[in-house]
Amino acid sequence: MIGSLRGRLLSKKPDNILVEACGVGYHVHVPLTLLSEMPREGEEIFLHVHTHVRDDALQLYGFGAEEEKRIFTTLLGISGIGPKMALNVLSGLSLAEFHAALETEDVAMLCRVPGLGKKTAHRLILELREKLPSGYGSADRVFNDALSALMNLGYKKNVAQGFLEQVYSQGQTDIETLIREALKLMSEKKHG
Repeated sequence: MIGSLRGRLLSKKPDNILVEACGVGYHVHVPLTLLSEMPREGEEIFLHVHTHVRDDALQLYGFGAEEEKRIFTTLLGISGIGPKMALNVLSGLSLAEFHAALETEDVAMLCRVPGLGKKTAHRLILELREKLPSGYGSADRVFNDALSALMNLGYKKNVAQGFLEQVYSQGQTDIETLIREALKLMSEKKHG
């Protein structure tokens, strides 16, 4: 199973991207929100990848953040939700909107996703409220504020996000520590 992919972005299309890694080109399906944040063709990209295996196909789904990948795989565990619908959910709602919709049981917000009806939205709320942690909203704001600060310093979003996720996964949750430790990691990589 492919869990992540680092390589050169060869092309972007509305439904997938092509990433070259070690001479092999990988077609990767990505959310529309990530597609708009991609670097230019020819530049390096890093993706968290879910490998979806069916009898007739092997498909890769890529995400800029580990949290997006986790939500995607959790969505796949719900009856009636396939990879296309799970990708639509992540394309139609930001992570903060998605978590807010679950916490406040906002069926109307979930129904903004193309192809997601009221019945499925209700099922999502019931099944996911237990599987996904609540209170994500405040942590998401801190993470996004730290990401915004690094982008204002001139770092590309996908690069800054990758380093912030490393720091965040180590249990750091206050904005000053997130920024300081991410800058430290970036400096070490640059000079290492």
